[in-house]
Amino acid sequence: MEETLMEEPICEEAILAEEILEVKPAAVVNKNGVKAEAAAASGGGGAASVGSGGAGGGFSGTKIFTWFMVLALLGVWSSVAVVWLDLVDYDNVIARAKEFRFNFSEVLQGKLSAYDADGDGDFDVEDAKVLLGVKERPVSLVQREAKAESAMEEPAAVPLPPISDDFVPDDSRDEATHPYEDESDAIDMKGELVKEAQPQQTIEESKQYNDQPGFQETQEAVRLQLQYNAEDESVPEPEADVEPELESVPELEAEAVPELKEEPVAVEEKTPQEESEGNAEDQPEDMLTYKAKMKKPKLLNTFEKTIKTEIDAAEKLRKKGKVEEAVRAFDTLVQQYPQSPRCRYGKALAEDDLAEKMRSNDMLQKALSTYKEASELPNATPDLIKATLKKRAERQQFLGRMRGALATLEKLVQIFPGDVALKNDLGVAHLLIGDNKSAKRVYEEVLTIAPSDGFAKVHYGFILKSENKIAESIPFLRDGLESGDPGTDDGRFYFHLGDALQRMGDDSAYKWYEIGHKRGHFASVWQRSLYNVDGLKAQPWWTPKDTGYLDLVKTLERNWRTIRDEALSVMDKTTGLFVPEEENLREKGEWGQFTLWQQGKKAGESCRSVPKTCGLLERYPEATGCKRGQIKFSVMQPGTHVWPHTGPTNCRLRMHLGLVIPKTGCTIRCTNNTRAWEEGKVLIFDDSFEHEVWQDANSYRLIFIVDVWHPELTQYQRQTLSPI
Repeated sequence: MEETLMEEPICEEAILAEEILEVKPAAVVNKNGVKAEAAAASGGGGAASVGSGGAGGGFSGTKIFTWFMVLALLGVWSSVAVVWLDLVDYDNVIARAKEFRFNFSEVLQGKLSAYDADGDGDFDVEDAKVLLGVKERPVSLVQREAKAESAMEEPAAVPLPPISDDFVPDDSRDEATHPYEDESDAIDMKGELVKEAQPQQTIEESKQYNDQPGFQETQEAVRLQLQYNAEDESVPEPEADVEPELESVPELEAEAVPELKEEPVAVEEKTPQEESEGNAEDQPEDMLTYKAKMKKPKLLNTFEKTIKTEIDAAEKLRKKGKVEEAVRAFDTLVQQYPQSPRCRYGKALAEDDLAEKMRSNDMLQKALSTYKEASELPNATPDLIKATLKKRAERQQFLGRMRGALATLEKLVQIFPGDVALKNDLGVAHLLIGDNKSAKRVYEEVLTIAPSDGFAKVHYGFILKSENKIAESIPFLRDGLESGDPGTDDGRFYFHLGDALQRMGDDSAYKWYEIGHKRGHFASVWQRSLYNVDGLKAQPWWTPKDTGYLDLVKTLERNWRTIRDEALSVMDKTTGLFVPEEENLREKGEWGQFTLWQQGKKAGESCRSVPKTCGLLERYPEATGCKRGQIKFSVMQPGTHVWPHTGPTNCRLRMHLGLVIPKTGCTIRCTNNTRAWEEGKVLIFDDSFEHEVWQDANSYRLIFIVDVWHPELTQYQRQTLSPI
């Protein structure tokens, strides 16, 4: 057999036939060789002999050579099949090989785990198919790798996206929740949010609350309402309530202000996210209370939860500012579900927003009616009733309907007698109509229920001070401010606490003025006005040249005798033109005033008594048109002392023309500089800075006071600033 093979030429066809005959069982051999072993064990012939080493007595040369040739031919035919039959796209293989950058040296070294694409523990044809993109990686392996990868990664702090004003749907949870209002319904006692002039009756009623010592605010200064006027639609908000920059205040001598110790003015509070997330019993009681307050109000009744999607869709329009569409959407819902309080409340909110956009009182009145309807529907949740009536009271105050707002708040307190915040709001409503006694009674009730309530304390202290109970007011004002409760951080309370301390001879007043300054309520410790325009030049004393009103000053000084004589002619008490100072600024003595212009308008028929004086002034609109000032005569009797105080605004300068001045004993201090009047001469100062007056002469002192616009105010500002 060996000789035949060696002597005759090898016939590839014969060898192929032999290969087919002898290797046929191998066609079903898998890659692990299991079936091949079974075939060898069951079959006979040469293969069995070779596998067992039995009958053949070992390997023969012919058999070895035959097997060698079979394997070689298999390789050749495989290559032919691949190339001719185009079984493999070599270009694609090469491209993918470059893409995957196989490290064949590692493959040769047996480091196959990096290329085990199907997770069976080795590198084989199946792995190559996966890596070449012919076959997809098993899903189970992908999931396993993802878990392993996430387990290996360290958790990283991911910055939260900024909170937007996007729509937040109503909370439809069934469990009882504690109402928490997202919107602040506290009354803005500085008058920064509202802009409408209220009726004269309301002005008189609210004087006790608005015209306290040191503030000469009238109703317009408080500005608790907004009058919508279509013609004013393009007029931006006046800058009257912006505090002036500290840099604009000139440096004053240090000895004028007692040395202040640095004290922390605020306690930083942690947010709920910064607190531990342990069990309820592991958390402090105040933290649990805080979290309870953070829960959203429950506005949906049982039926409304079934239409929540429709309500949310309409509410989303409103939140995105599409108020006309929101009104239509809620109106449709009200028609479909007329007994739904939430739909009607949504309609009221949308109408309210539309009134703001249109600057329409009529639309706002419609919203007030809808609020009322929503609160009176059956099946309204307590949270919805509270939210609706609070909003209604707020908008009534916005329109200057103080008594209507008071009635709404009284109804709220009747429904929710245990709600201290509502009682506090009711107290403010009483103050706004000048009913201090009722307000005092309300705050006494609050302090009986909640002795540490800071809001009630500052207001109760405020009322006591208005009753001239100076010493009694101090602990309430101080404790209320120190509480840091919402609604207490108001410049008015810092002002009155400092003023009370000054009147008691306590220099700690300046500590509170300093805190008020640091909190942004005062331009400086000296300049403590609350109704300001930012950036105006700030200095206590001015010269005529500084003001730019030289002509006015010259007119006053040239005609001072004429002005004096007219004043003396009406100074007799029997005329009743001079009235006592009404701002409680005197420690002692007598101080009378006769007003000619107030808030840029003539004061009644007063000019009939002093026509020459009024005639001199009528050609100076910087004085007669100063809506934040006055023009008046001032007479002060011997033995009078005026407490240190400040005016309400930095928008004016005050001129004093001396008419009858005793030779000694009459002085005025502004900040740390004290001066005396002279007959026929004009003194000019900024009364938003602290000033004080002494009259220790033997006879009366008579001066003429003329307020003028701050010279740096534009004509537009002078026209649009609210009166004081």
